[in-house]
Amino acid sequence: MSYVRIWVHLVFATKNRQPFLTKEIREKLHQHIIENCKKKEIFLQTINGYTEHLHCLISLGKEQSIAKVAQLIKGESSLWINKEHLTEEKFMWQDDYFANSVSESQMEKVVNYIKNQEQHHSKKTFEDEVKEFMKIYRWKNIE
Repeated sequence: MSYVRIWVHLVFATKNRQPFLTKEIREKLHQHIIENCKKKEIFLQTINGYTEHLHCLISLGKEQSIAKVAQLIKGESSLWINKEHLTEEKFMWQDDYFANSVSESQMEKVVNYIKNQEQHHSKKTFEDEVKEFMKIYRWKNIE
C-alpha cells in the first residue's frame, strides 16, 4: 500500500483580478468546492480567500499532480458559478496559479494564514501578497 503525504498551498485569482467574490459568493463557493473535492478524491484541508482570489491547502494523492488538481478545482468551480449565475458577468479564473509545498511543521501556520484571509487583506492587497510570496520563494516572474 502506498502512502503519500505532500501538502500544497495552492492560490489562484479571478480573471484580471476582478473582485467578483463577495462574502456571500465566497461562502457558497467554498462549500461547493469542498463537496466537489470530496467527489473527486481531492483532500482539501482548508479553503478561504478574498474578493479576487482563493487559497487552498491540499494533500496530493499518489496519482495526483498539482496541475490536475488545480484544473479540477478551477474548471469545475467556474462552470458552477456561471451555471448558478452568481456573477453578473461571465466568471473565469486566471489561467495561472501558484503553488508551494508545505512541511508538516508549518501546517498550523498555513492553516491559520488561510483561515484569516479577510483580516489579512484588510491590511494588505492581493498584489502586495503576491509580491511578498515572490520575494519569500524567490520566484522571478509571476503575473
